[in-house]
Amino acid sequence: MASKKALVILAKGAEEMETVIPVDLMRRAGIKVVLAGLSGKDPVQCSRDVFICPDESLEDAKKQGPYDVIVLPGGNLGAQNLCESPVVKTLLKEQEKNKGLIAAVCAGPTALLAHEIGFGSKVTTHPLAKDKMMNGSHYTYTESRVEKDGNILTSRGPGTSFEFGLAIIAELMGKSVVDQVKGPLVLKD
Repeated sequence: MASKKALVILAKGAEEMETVIPVDLMRRAGIKVVLAGLSGKDPVQCSRDVFICPDESLEDAKKQGPYDVIVLPGGNLGAQNLCESPVVKTLLKEQEKNKGLIAAVCAGPTALLAHEIGFGSKVTTHPLAKDKMMNGSHYTYTESRVEKDGNILTSRGPGTSFEFGLAIIAELMGKSVVDQVKGPLVLKD
């Protein structure tokens, strides 16, 4: 089986846990993850002043597509930067057209709204992003910790990062791989 590929888009102001935990989990599952810096390859200052070094720039990473999943971490400023990016819009539109998985967490789903992706889907967000997400009634909102509807997978925040990452793995690799990854983590059920 060909290795699955994930693109995680890292923007200034991204939430650290929502970035690192899914990347770590997907790599443990054998998924080839490209952590791409929205504005280049320089270290990115995240929401709690942790700097994360992207693997490469989004410009370079997009040439390696298509990806099996595109992941959008949250963080208010990070999500805003994703919302304002024409490159992110192009990538998401292409991913949606190809029926590829799009996964967004916390405020990250607001980029789906900004770029008109997944209209009609059931989604969840961080509670503070709910009003913005529901502006225009393009989605059905749930309070689930992780919500999957078609090719759109959303989650609530830093505290759901493990569930979010494992849900991506379940979609791409199946439950048996989730169980293999989950065992050594000593996660509480």
